[in-house]
Formats: sequence, C-alpha cells, structure tokens
Amino acid sequence: MKEGIEQATEGEQQQVGDRSNSRSPHSTLRNGETAEYDVETRNENFGQRLWRNFKTPGSALQIVAAAAVAIAIGMAVTSTVDDIPEAAPVLLQIPGDLWLRALRATVLPLIITAMILAVQNLKTMAKEGAQLARWTVGYYVLTTIMAIVHSLIMVDLVWRRLMVVASDESLGVDPDDQATIDERSGNEVHDIVVQVFRSFIPNNVVAALAQDSLLAVLVSSIVVGCLIRGPDSSLLRAVKEVERIITIIITFLIYLAPVGVFFLILSNLMTLNIADIGQNLGVLIGGSISGMVIQLFILLPIIFYSFTRINPYTYWAKCSPAWITAWGTASSAATLPVTIRQVRARGVPETINKFSVPLGCLINMDGTAIYFPMVVTFLAATQGQRLNAGDYTIVALLSTLSSIAATPIPSSSLVLTVMIAQSVNVEITGMYAVVVAIDWFIDRFRTATNVSGDLFAAKILEKVTGIVDKDDPAEYASSDGHEYVGEATTETDNSKRV
Repeated sequence: MKEGIEQATEGEQQQVGDRSNSRSPHSTLRNGETAEYDVETRNENFGQRLWRNFKTPGSALQIVAAAAVAIAIGMAVTSTVDDIPEAAPVLLQIPGDLWLRALRATVLPLIITAMILAVQNLKTMAKEGAQLARWTVGYYVLTTIMAIVHSLIMVDLVWRRLMVVASDESLGVDPDDQATIDERSGNEVHDIVVQVFRSFIPNNVVAALAQDSLLAVLVSSIVVGCLIRGPDSSLLRAVKEVERIITIIITFLIYLAPVGVFFLILSNLMTLNIADIGQNLGVLIGGSISGMVIQLFILLPIIFYSFTRINPYTYWAKCSPAWITAWGTASSAATLPVTIRQVRARGVPETINKFSVPLGCLINMDGTAIYFPMVVTFLAATQGQRLNAGDYTIVALLSTLSSIAATPIPSSSLVLTVMIAQSVNVEITGMYAVVVAIDWFIDRFRTATNVSGDLFAAKILEKVTGIVDKDDPAEYASSDGHEYVGEATTETDNSKRV
C-alpha cells in the first residue's frame, strides 16, 4: 500500500474528494487530525469568518493587508520626506529579497517535477493529452495576439495624441546610459526569432539549469516525461519524492508571503518620485495600466464566462494570493508556486494544473505584449515621430514573439524594447532612461496581468478538455488555509484515504 495512505475508520463511508472546496464533514488534515465542521463553524457570521480567514498564516487577506499598509507607508514617506537616505530602501528590501530568492529557488524543481508528472498522466490519455496541448498553446497565443491588437488600437487612437514632443535636453542621452543602449542595440530584428527557437532547446542541460533558462528546462522536462516508462520507474518515484519536498517548502514560504510582499512593495515605493512624473511619463504609465485593465477585467472575463459560466470576478478575487504576490514580486516565475496552489484550490485537475500553469508562466505574457506597443510609441512620439500602419504591423508581430521570448523575471523586456523600437526606425533617445527608471513600477502590473491570465486559462482548459484526475488525487488547499487531501475511491478498494 502506498506510503501516506491511512485506513479509514471502521464503517465510515468514503466519498470522492470534491476539488471545489466543498469538503465532507470528515476531511483529513495533513497532520492526520480529523476536521469537524460543527454547527457553530457553519453558522458563523461574515465578520467571524473574515477574522478566522485573516488569522490563517499566508492567507489572501493577510497579503492584501500587508500590501495596503506598505503602499500607504511608502506613499506617505515619498510625499512628505524630501531626501530619503539611499540606504533606507536598500536595507528595507532585505527581508523581501530573501523571501523572493527562496521562492525562486523552488521554481526550477517545481517546473521539472510538474511537467514530468503531467506528461506521464497525459501519456495514459492519448486523445485528451493531445487535445490539452493544442488548446493550451492555442489559447495562450490567441490571448497574446488579442492583447497586442487592442493595445495598438488604444495607443494610436488615444494615448499617442496625449503625448508631446520632449525638449532637446530630455532627448539627449547621458554618456553613462549610452553604453547600455549600445549594448542592447547590438541585436538585429531576426535575433528575436532566433532567440525564440533557441530558447526551446538547450545545448547544455546543466548550463540551462544553472542559468535559469526556464523554457529550455520545461522542454527538457517534457522530453524526460515522455521517455520514462511505466509507473514503477525509479526515476518517477524520485520525481514524486522531490515534489513532496518542494510542496512542504512552498507551503512554508507561502506562510511568509505577507512579510515578503510588505517589504518588497515598501522598499520600491520609497524610490518613486511622484513630482518627476511629467505628462509623457504619466500617459505612458496610465496607458499601459489601462490596457492591462481592459485585458484583465473585460476581454479575459468575457472569454472565461463564455466557456465556464462562472463569475470571472469572483474567481479572480478568490485567487488573489497569486496576483497580489505577482504584483509584489514582479516575477511570474517566483509566483509560480502560489499560482499552482490557487489553481489547485479552485478544483482544477492536477494534470491540467501541472501542464498549463508552468507553460503559461513562460509563454503567456499578456501584460508584456500590451506594454511593447505602448513604450515604442512613447519613444517615437516624444521625438515627434509617428508610426504608420506598416510600422504597427511590424510592432505587433515582433511583440508577439518577444512576449514569448521574454523571460519571466523582473524587467526582462527592456532589452527587447530596444530591438522592437529600432526595427521601425525609432531612435533610442534619453527618454529610454525614463522608461528604465519607471519600468519596475509598470512591471508589477504586467506580471499581475500575466499571472491572472494563467489563472483564467487553467479553468477554461478544464472545461474545454473535460480532463479529470483518475489516479492519486493530489493535495489541494482549502479557503481557510489548511491543506486537505482528496478522498480517493476505486471499484475494488473503498477504504483508502490519501
């Protein structure tokens, strides 16, 4: 009998674990204790339930509260203190940075184990597996193109008209920045295409692991998952054991999420100088964020509701730990463990969860796709240059490829921005330094949009593919913060509780 399976109490009727967070009266906690949901708990009022959820370590309410307090303190300090010591934000960032580094350390083993196990499950369902792969890739490409198209329309019809030509002094390039621009200008347009395809296949797997080449690692994991034969493989057992260890570590780190998010947001807001944001930069920030709002609150919800008939805003709100963590860390990769946990809590089968979410983390970059047309137009408009229809077409094509090529780490799009701008003959001026200076702020909204797209996609893929977990239901997290395990039954043995 598999390790970790406990015999049910005598005479107890086993029910298949419902992954939609509606637990039976005798769900089993991870520590083996029986959770009794008595009358008092079920009849608690809204305030009592809110307080109980708030006290849960790492809960969504704690993360929201931590983010709100950090924003309030950061904005108050920025608005009232004229000269913030340079060391202050650096020192304040240490706790958040350590938490972020620890979270990122789990990403590679998480991607490897998730993809290997997902491919193993897909091998047992040949038709459904091919269907999931087609739908996943097709959906991500479609939403990326949709994001770019509506971004281009809004940029040309609205935001470009609000931008003004910058002064010669503002367009001048600082000598220190020129070296960076020259370095990033050394790439040709076709290098984007080459980079996309090269990112799939590493010439050295060990180097790909060491350099965090996540897309190459993902493809390599898929190949390994395809080549492993049989459920009795020693390698497969080792992968499952590593996954259990990573799950324990991630659970602990998620408990610390409110602390990490608080210090990351606070330290970054202390570097924001509101008085320096002029009209052009204000339009860049406002236009970029508004484009992401359109994608996140109008277009994606329409698609989500069309397929699932579930309230998209309620679903998105329940997954708040993921997109709040994304906003605080500005890294889709670092948020991946939290995203997987939230998708699991929404009842999405593990096969879909482990395949679609890691893949979406690497290629589903709606926020980044929206940002590319906006920043290229900003660089052009501030020097009096107007892009034509042909230029916008080139920007759209390169933005699609670049959003896939962009690594899921903070500010990875800055290099690709230079390449796209030069492809339509937009000169890189001193305004690029302004883009770099504010990129950390917009990057948070891009990442939150990217992660939200992954959350919506997982539930949509569950509906369109109809895939369900047949064996070994995995753990899922309940709304009260405890991790429960689905109760599995088979025709021959109804006395097992995973």
